[in-house]
Amino acid sequence: MPSPEPSFAWRRPVRSLLAIGAALVTAACSSPAAMPPVAHVDLPRFMGDWYVIAHIPSWPERDAYDAVESYALRDDGRIQTTFRYRDGSFDEPIKTMTPIGTVRPDTGNAVWGMQFIWPIQAEYVIAYLDDDYRTTIVGRSKRDYVWIMARSPRLDDAEYAGLVERVAALGYDTGKLRRVPRN
Repeated sequence: MPSPEPSFAWRRPVRSLLAIGAALVTAACSSPAAMPPVAHVDLPRFMGDWYVIAHIPSWPERDAYDAVESYALRDDGRIQTTFRYRDGSFDEPIKTMTPIGTVRPDTGNAVWGMQFIWPIQAEYVIAYLDDDYRTTIVGRSKRDYVWIMARSPRLDDAEYAGLVERVAALGYDTGKLRRVPRN
């Protein structure tokens, strides 16, 4: 008696599992396009106070009022950062965060690792900086957070609109932008 032909019914589920596995690996390996940095940042000129005009905020700053980010060069070449804000209203006490920035080599001083908790350094990319060092946009390749900052606490509507257009051109959903309330 001839033996029955082998069944290949098991191949269909195996193929499906392989296809799912390949899709998961592809998704895990793909990453968003890198945030394009400016060509060069004169670090001493960039230091000082920057008023946060608008942002797609991280969790701690989601209700920030009167937010100001300050930078100071340290003797070791890193950047002492002080982020001051009021949480939830103008009447709240000032809160402060003090991460340390480390300039990544060969980036024209435009890409930093910002360390809030050791050993994790968050990506921090200076994606726009006007020639007079009056306005800047800082973003991330994940397009999850962005900050529009200026040397003065307020911008006129046309200048603000131009910066929002730049944020959109960087690939952000500008509908998520929050204008920081300011006294």
